[in-house]
Amino acid sequence: MTPLSGRPDARGGSVTIRDVARHAGVGIKTVSRVINNEPNVAKATAARIRASIVELQWEPDAHAANLRRIMTRTQSLGLLLGNVANPFSATIHRAVEDLAIHRDVAVFASSLDDDPDREVAAIAAFVRRKVDGLILTCVADSQRYLQDVIPESMPVVFIDREPTDLPADLVHADNVGGTALATRHVLGYGHRTIALLIDRHDIWTAAERERGFRQAVAEFSLPESSTIIVRDLTDQGAAERAVMGLMALPTPPTAIVSGQNLITIGAVHALRRLGRHHDVALIGFDDVELADLMEPGISVIAQRPQEIGVRAAEMLFESLDGVARMTPRRIVVPVDLIPRGSGEIRPK
Repeated sequence: MTPLSGRPDARGGSVTIRDVARHAGVGIKTVSRVINNEPNVAKATAARIRASIVELQWEPDAHAANLRRIMTRTQSLGLLLGNVANPFSATIHRAVEDLAIHRDVAVFASSLDDDPDREVAAIAAFVRRKVDGLILTCVADSQRYLQDVIPESMPVVFIDREPTDLPADLVHADNVGGTALATRHVLGYGHRTIALLIDRHDIWTAAERERGFRQAVAEFSLPESSTIIVRDLTDQGAAERAVMGLMALPTPPTAIVSGQNLITIGAVHALRRLGRHHDVALIGFDDVELADLMEPGISVIAQRPQEIGVRAAEMLFESLDGVARMTPRRIVVPVDLIPRGSGEIRPK
């Protein structure tokens, strides 16, 4: 191996990676792993190597920037999720943690609760704690403020929702394609009066899912009078009340497409209260716990939150490892149609 030149040693020569390895009592490959923040190096060994690097003042030209970055890391990440109590968010959290733990990195998680003030406060708290990187779900009208809040050396990956006014890496589910698939599914069973129930219309995922719904409805040439869109349903109770109201209309929908899992649960409660769960079709975006044990089972468009978490964490660690990219990347994670019965009910 050709020695990398560093600062002069006490003998007037140049400190090399071999000198660091000899001083720390380890092999050259182990020193290299620590420099590149690779796993499978014992904590005590890594600490000894870093101490040797400092004592010998080794700073090889080829690794100077990376070395400074490693020596100042806190081995922690900030993770901002919609709601850590929601199964979707919880699965993403676990996926990120599973990757981080193998790199000896701690994950600090916080809930967004779709509150712009909480977004700003949580990110500011992460930055104060000098986390090495951020994985964020956003809700504020614009994320441009982050340019003044986040240090340039702190990489950021967004998940679930696209940031506004800030080019950045992004991982999200196929919201448009998934909702279009759900809508086509129930329309394919003969329904021609259909309702979409969605979250706050200013949330990016809700807008994308409404776009997918409209796309599928247009494909079937349904008149506007045959479609109903109910927006701003922020919890299970609001969804339940909305469905009760829909079923009281002179011409109620024969099929319902739900835009997220809490709305789906509210819709199920309403239909069961009315005794309509066997004659009104229901399909939800995002899976619901125990959905296969209901009668009928709840048909869903299932997201892949574990894959979203893994891909986001991989992107972040690539940035921390110094992998340079010219432009931000967008990863769209596929969704899965799971027919269980409720989405296959035909109109009477």
